[in-house]
Amino acid sequence: MEPDDLFAKRPDDPVKQLIRQDIDHLSVDELEGRISALEAEIARCRSKIKNAINHRATAESLFKR
Repeated sequence: MEPDDLFAKRPDDPVKQLIRQDIDHLSVDELEGRISALEAEIARCRSKIKNAINHRATAESLFKR
């Protein structure tokens, strides 16, 4: 799935804007900083997903009793 497909309903989505940015003018240090920031955001998203899955599993087990 293409990133544009994921965010097609939100043209002002920050991820979509980020993908479209021209990075040709960025230095190596700026690119490394950008990668670090993106990796931190990926970790934050993965943590949110993990918490959501755990929350759902807890709720499901609670209602099965």
